[in-house]
Amino acid sequence: MRPCSLLSLATAVPPHSISQPDAKALGREAFVGNKALFDRLSGVFDNAGIAQRNIVAPQDWYMSSHGWHDRNALYLEAAERLFLEAARAAIEKAGLAPDEIDGVVTVSTTGIATPSLEARVGPKLGLRTDVRRVPVFGLGCAGGVNGLSLASRLAAADPGSRWLFVTVETCSISIRLDSKDPAAVVATALFGDGAAAAVVTSGEHSLAHITGSAEKLWPDTQRIMGWDVEDPGLAVVFDRAIPPFIESQLADAVDEMCRAIGTSRDEIDRFCCHPGGVKVIDAIETALNLNQGELNFEREVLRDHGNMSAPTVLFVLDRLLTQGLPDKVMMAAFGPGFTCAGLMLEAA
Repeated sequence: MRPCSLLSLATAVPPHSISQPDAKALGREAFVGNKALFDRLSGVFDNAGIAQRNIVAPQDWYMSSHGWHDRNALYLEAAERLFLEAARAAIEKAGLAPDEIDGVVTVSTTGIATPSLEARVGPKLGLRTDVRRVPVFGLGCAGGVNGLSLASRLAAADPGSRWLFVTVETCSISIRLDSKDPAAVVATALFGDGAAAAVVTSGEHSLAHITGSAEKLWPDTQRIMGWDVEDPGLAVVFDRAIPPFIESQLADAVDEMCRAIGTSRDEIDRFCCHPGGVKVIDAIETALNLNQGELNFEREVLRDHGNMSAPTVLFVLDRLLTQGLPDKVMMAAFGPGFTCAGLMLEAA
């Protein structure tokens, strides 16, 4: 791909929060019908490396039953609000007005919006009526990297155009207290909500240069991660094989993606990874022969926000940019498929 410029990055979280001890206590109360399951898995709350998370509804909302209609209504309300907050901040940080945005890439996989989110909020945001829109569904946790890559490719293909990328995920809405699946308890211990937005273009002064992207899809891995669509709502698919799979497969995948981009792993100064969980971070460090604790910002974001799916890796990037971006950074995130998305950044 032609090099592209990252003009700005902004993040947003919903107003409600819950500490991990409170989440564990509420989970124990809520899973009373599956007490044996919860007791067997409750240690995940203590070992998740999470202190607190932001969520889109007050805590008592999660303690009652909700079907598809109620869950998706909350998704639309919360996602629109988070979209506006993150997008406004990103556009302002880029030194632009909303009517100077030529296209929007929206990534979200935790609810259904038709019309899509950017169509719903475009007039409030001040986008032009001829703005180009690319809504993307189904990328899961990989969506932060894949979405930024897509926006960058579109901007690079149309020199001078400015593209807004927004990803919004409301993972907590999918928490299912009626489920007997162990993954439901794990999700209750991990999931938070949030949004991130960025503005990309070609040929302008920038925070960083985006110089390439690639992706690796493993065949016959669809049950490792994703959603099952059930009557009460989405049900998370988490396979226990995720950390060992990453540990055994990531190094070769990164080397393959580096070759596609035109670089090598030993040229990368820092990886910027999606912190899906403590065991995932440990697996990444082991697979890539990183020093233990080298992914410090990943652990900090997980501690402060939990796993927000697609936006989470952009919260990590935000901390890297604040510290000062190393010369060459590779973003990486895993998602349903099972897939790994990669994006190369170079310091401006």
